[in-house]
Amino acid sequence: GFHQGELTEYKKSLIKRDLEMGIVMTVFRQKVERLTVQVIMETRQVAWTRTADKNDGVLDLSEIREIRPGRNSKDFERFRDGRDKHDENTCFTIFYGSQFVLNTISLGGKCVWEGAEYVHFSYSEPNIVHLPLLFQEIGARKDVLNFEQFHKFYNILMFDQKDVSHNFTESWANDLNQVRELMTTFIDDTMRKTNDPEFTVSEFLSFLFSKENSIWDEKYSEMCNLDMNNPLSHYWINSSHNTSVPCLDCWEGPGEPIIYHGWTRTTKIKFEDVVKAINDHAFVTSEYPVVLSIEEHCPIEQQRQMARIFREVFQDKLLMEPVELMAEQLPSPTQLKGKIILKVRASPEDTMGRWNKHYCVISDDTLYYAEEEEEDELRKSPELHTSEPWFHGRMSEGRQTAERLLQEFCAESGGRDGTFLVRESDTFVTDFTLSFWRSGRVQHCRIRSGSEGGHTFYFLTDNLHFPSVYSLIQHYRDMPLRCHDFDLRLTEAVPRPNPHLLEGWFYSNLSRGEAEDYLLRIPRDGAFLIRQREESDSYAITFRGDGKVKHCRIQKDGSMYVLGTTTEFESLVELVNYFRKKPLYRKIKLRYPVTLELVSRFSTETDCASLYDIKMYVEPNEIEPSLPKSTVKALYDYRPMRPDELNFCKGALIHSVSKDSDGWWKGDYGGKLQLFFPANYVEEVSNNIKAESQDQYITHNKYLTFSSPCSLHPALFSVRSAKNGKSHVMTLQMSDYDSKIHFDFAAESLEDLFEWYQVAWDITQREITKQHNKQCGRLSPLSIVLIKLSLLITNHAPTVNYCYKEIRSFVENKIPAKNKTPDFLKYNRKSLSRIYPKGQRVDSSNYDPYPLWACGCHMVALNFQTADKFTQLNSALFSLNGRTGYVLQPEMMRSDCYDPHLEKRKVKFTLTVRVIAARHLPKPGRSIASPFVETELCGHTEDNKFKTVVYRDNGLNPVWKAPPEPVTFPVHEPELTFLRFVVNEEDMFSDPNFLAQATFPVKGIRSGYRSVPLKNGFNESIELASLLVYIDVQQVEKAEEELYSSSNQLRRRQAEINNEIFLYDTHSSLQRSAPPQLRDDLMREFSTNETQLQKIQDTCKQKIKEKKINNSKFYS
Repeated sequence: GFHQGELTEYKKSLIKRDLEMGIVMTVFRQKVERLTVQVIMETRQVAWTRTADKNDGVLDLSEIREIRPGRNSKDFERFRDGRDKHDENTCFTIFYGSQFVLNTISLGGKCVWEGAEYVHFSYSEPNIVHLPLLFQEIGARKDVLNFEQFHKFYNILMFDQKDVSHNFTESWANDLNQVRELMTTFIDDTMRKTNDPEFTVSEFLSFLFSKENSIWDEKYSEMCNLDMNNPLSHYWINSSHNTSVPCLDCWEGPGEPIIYHGWTRTTKIKFEDVVKAINDHAFVTSEYPVVLSIEEHCPIEQQRQMARIFREVFQDKLLMEPVELMAEQLPSPTQLKGKIILKVRASPEDTMGRWNKHYCVISDDTLYYAEEEEEDELRKSPELHTSEPWFHGRMSEGRQTAERLLQEFCAESGGRDGTFLVRESDTFVTDFTLSFWRSGRVQHCRIRSGSEGGHTFYFLTDNLHFPSVYSLIQHYRDMPLRCHDFDLRLTEAVPRPNPHLLEGWFYSNLSRGEAEDYLLRIPRDGAFLIRQREESDSYAITFRGDGKVKHCRIQKDGSMYVLGTTTEFESLVELVNYFRKKPLYRKIKLRYPVTLELVSRFSTETDCASLYDIKMYVEPNEIEPSLPKSTVKALYDYRPMRPDELNFCKGALIHSVSKDSDGWWKGDYGGKLQLFFPANYVEEVSNNIKAESQDQYITHNKYLTFSSPCSLHPALFSVRSAKNGKSHVMTLQMSDYDSKIHFDFAAESLEDLFEWYQVAWDITQREITKQHNKQCGRLSPLSIVLIKLSLLITNHAPTVNYCYKEIRSFVENKIPAKNKTPDFLKYNRKSLSRIYPKGQRVDSSNYDPYPLWACGCHMVALNFQTADKFTQLNSALFSLNGRTGYVLQPEMMRSDCYDPHLEKRKVKFTLTVRVIAARHLPKPGRSIASPFVETELCGHTEDNKFKTVVYRDNGLNPVWKAPPEPVTFPVHEPELTFLRFVVNEEDMFSDPNFLAQATFPVKGIRSGYRSVPLKNGFNESIELASLLVYIDVQQVEKAEEELYSSSNQLRRRQAEINNEIFLYDTHSSLQRSAPPQLRDDLMREFSTNETQLQKIQDTCKQKIKEKKINNSKFYS
């Protein structure tokens, strides 16, 4: 197809017209469909539709990240058959979204690639404002605004100068020459570039918030070729961890190596596919070298396959030979242009195993260990129907009630064939009934259920099964239900009448005190109920969060239910279903509906304090009963015959088991609490079981962690200690020393390890005796070696015997100590180092990269899939130098006298910041934002954060009043300091929720009144969202530096005095006052220091005021 530069203006206009009218294209999704794809200019979206009156899906043009030509997605591979006639050149894939993992839509058509590329190119610029959904009436007779009326309203709202103008009464504004110079610089119309140019108010405000007036100086984003000729050890290098690129976690696969995060449920990808993808995209952004870190877990044979794939795919891109044979330092990025460098561990002895925690049981001379289980999203699918309006649950007089609802609904709506509802079956507990309208009467059809391989399925006909009731109904809404005498497609759904009245969690007559009493009986975070309050159209949700009972008002406004002040729902059921998936309070979701039946199962807690322990707030896991209180494992599938019975599959773990009667027990499973199940369907696995004989060794409630992945016989192995990064390790190894088969076990304490060792030892001894009796003395000796277990791990210092060609990796918590910083810096000046997250970060959280950058570490690997402060700092650093991924470290870091810890005593600049206003902040879910802004200086600094007040219910154009004094930050090292703005909104619980952020290296900040373009957590631009701030960067003179140094010393001394006034008695664990004489002396010193500190601060402020603002920076 054509590229952007080859399109004529005439063809561009034709393509734009066709795309706005709509083009019929093939969409590859769950199935191949011919849909109409069009661009909606009013909302700046791409939509695909099956019929003219309803969109099947939409995506915002601003969220398009890439349009990739060709059949380059799995969607195309799934449907590669004879029916697909699309040529490679007419297919493309759109990658879109605002999260780390992007969404895709794959399309095929005739000569449309160039049109799609043009749409992305020309429509993605933010030149048309998004239309808000709801505005109050202005200048119109109806409740609907036409576009002209909305345009007028928008300008009145956005360009109202009364709240902003008072922030610009600075002295320079009275200098006409300066104002004229500023205006003529930004006026594009030459006819208006006169000696008396003028801005309208809207033009001036638009300029202030524009990218042209950005706080960031774009010259620092440009690549500097002169900076790319130093050795690699002089650069910070952008690096990620466990994201397939550039860190490849390679494992043995079926016949060929695979890549995935070992011993987790992450998707397994073919090693060759990943290498090919790297080859295709490695140098799209930058031509400078790519370093691949290989984590090798494959056998020798598959390692040979990997080497072959590397050579065949990368060819001459793969660095195989030294750039300079006689070199004494690493080559430069310029010398390595277009090269791919492999980083592999030198020898297996250095490999540190990964450890996973499992339950272990030794029984009948065999050791069993369970795989860690994670919640399977597929198991949730059978419950999807419960939130649908067509599902009516269990009805009293089900058949008659369903017929009555259908008849009443069809009488009002016209009686369209296919109108339907779904209810629970009156006869079969696990089945459902589909009731629908056809030819003027109601008919009923049973939705039957079955089980296969531990999974439940549903069906109307024997030859077509579905994993859930939801998917069955969705299918028959798209495809007709064929019977002997008719074909019928399900159409309109009969909604539930006041659906919350049918829910067990709703109470129409319950006081606040009674609600709290109910919640105190259910010791689980996420337990909830909704009650009707005394006022009309007023409700309250009562729930448990962080161990406390909390309430939140729900007000009915017309037909909508409003939670807090702005979050609206069409029904209370919709509200509950929404907060089952999204946190209502902090990380608490609605999990356990408090029904009368549930309350009756729990005895009232006589001592409420016992729920909270000594503390007022407790963690959720502290509220839970001790686990495993009593846990059983299902031996078979069980389908309940009554509503008070559990439904579970083979292998399910049922917790909190109580044995109230013979044959039937109660337990918790799948969100259901204390329901019955047959005792003969399960086996006990928890610590309530005792060994039945001395020959059966069972160790309960003691975890062992494994570095190899379900059973093995200790009798076949010898027992010895190991050093795979754990202090208390036992290795079971084949008796033949030539064998490489071994399993490593680590215990949490030496006592636990010896207990397990003794059990394994006894088993091996019994096996020896057995073999001796069988072979009459012809025993092949078992080598049983017990090596003294050491509690110490010795790490060689990185400066010992190193070569400049080495790359050494350090886990974040094993880097050299602070007193070894000079040696570490010396190493980093010559050789490369890589830091990676510790294994305990199972949530993919990140560590602070700043101290490691300050020590000269080159590749500080972060979990890019996590949007947090540290990945945002990383993105800010690597926005420098053309985003090549290579940033030259400051010259001072290569000096022998450089010490990052000493730099804290020197203040080189001051940074004055004032937040003035914001525009177009993103909307938090269904609520209206109440934003506030946090400003933080990240680097070698103290007292480095402040925040504005909360601006209530305005995320469109909030304006913050000027504080009495601007905030001034001391900057110790501008080359290694970052300025970070974070926009949060305060929710109904007064908790902050992230909205947007912007992070910049201080070295590239421009002074003056500047706009701050905002980004999301993954550093992707948010269209139109920006802040307006005042920034002033001033160099600190020698006298001022001494003042700041004195101020910092006084602050530290004040903190010390404050601690000395109150002494901590370690014997009684109490804090007590110092002796009277010492206390009086300390108080006098504290008062004197406070007075001196105030004088120093006043002097610093006065010097700042006396300085003349450097206006030239405003125009740069």
